[in-house]
Amino acid sequence: MEEKEFIEKMQEKSNIMNINFSVEQLSKFYKYMYMLIEWNEKINLTAITDPEEIILKHFIDSITIYKDLPHGAKIVDVGTGAGFPGIPLAIIDNKLKITLVDSLNKRLVFLQEVKKELKLENIEIIHSRAEDFGQNKNYREKFDIATSRAVANLTTLSEYLIPLVKIGGKCICMKASDIEEEIKQSEKAINILGGKITNIEKFKLPQSDIDRTIVTITKEKTTPSKYPRKAGMPSKNPIK
Repeated sequence: MEEKEFIEKMQEKSNIMNINFSVEQLSKFYKYMYMLIEWNEKINLTAITDPEEIILKHFIDSITIYKDLPHGAKIVDVGTGAGFPGIPLAIIDNKLKITLVDSLNKRLVFLQEVKKELKLENIEIIHSRAEDFGQNKNYREKFDIATSRAVANLTTLSEYLIPLVKIGGKCICMKASDIEEEIKQSEKAINILGGKITNIEKFKLPQSDIDRTIVTITKEKTTPSKYPRKAGMPSKNPIK
């Protein structure tokens, strides 16, 4: 895809969301897209490799949560994979301080290259399992926002995210549609972990029939020190 066509498609969709990109930001997104496609031939980063799908399902999808972020927020993106939603958010707002966490080293090598190539000074990249990261005193209860996209069911995800945010902070869980049952099953765990679901937003991605749900959990009290449990436990034995 030529850069001119890429810019038109990005602007079309972002205008619907009332977001305006600068020329520099669009250039960074374009570079990021081609780095993703090139690196994906060597290591498995994403099943989505068509430029139009990358624009919609990775870039636009990632920035749907931008409106919910406080100015200059300290954000952690857990299980970031190829950098979503963290890198698109870092591109559109260099005042955000974003920590990307992933357990797979080869993905982190890619993310370091993206950071360097796009000159994203507002990003920190950490190699860690979510459970270990949540017990690290340098990061536990230090963030304004914890987010994650398509990583785990809401009960397990809550155990990864809630320990990382300060009291009053928020976990923004990016999910597909039809998660009513998942929400119901997660309520007890969210309460035990110190959180409360304060918003559920359903919408379609711009110019598509793709349904998305954003579940926002607000942290009301300190998470008990035993959470998150050791690696593997939150997914094998979710809190019930």
